[in-house]
Amino acid sequence: MSLSNEIVLRPRFKFEVATDNETLLKAFEASKLSQKDFIVSRIDDHIFIKIPKKDQHFWSPQLHLEINEDGSNKAIVHGLFGPNPTVWTMFMFLHFIVAALFFGFGVWAYTNASLGNSYAIQIFLTLLMVVLWFALYVSGRLGRYKGKPEMHKLHDFMNDIIKSYR
Repeated sequence: MSLSNEIVLRPRFKFEVATDNETLLKAFEASKLSQKDFIVSRIDDHIFIKIPKKDQHFWSPQLHLEINEDGSNKAIVHGLFGPNPTVWTMFMFLHFIVAALFFGFGVWAYTNASLGNSYAIQIFLTLLMVVLWFALYVSGRLGRYKGKPEMHKLHDFMNDIIKSYR
């Protein structure tokens, strides 16, 4: 798994496996019984691989796999690394709030400037939202960095299950 140095919040990958999707899905289901290092759950063609609660921290990632049939007896595996959905929702909510406040303070500053009133406080608050936006971005990157070893464990676990079918 090679990750580029782009701004990627949730790394994705896609590859083909020379077997049908149901065989792969059953292999992941069988892994539930043969190991205790990961929580594996299946919903239709989707596999979710998570770190057990006792080993999780705030930034622990999970791996979502979607295993589809190619049509020529091959499976296409779409993978997505991401944080816990609760953490992801919280971060998106915070980004939305900061963006809304940024625009709100910007409009307030423009209105005061148009009316000839002082707008220093509004400009300060607008710039503060930019700083908060960068702080959210940096904290997300730090969280991803902290979760990177677990991300590699999840990826290695997935590869161990799939390696016999490649």
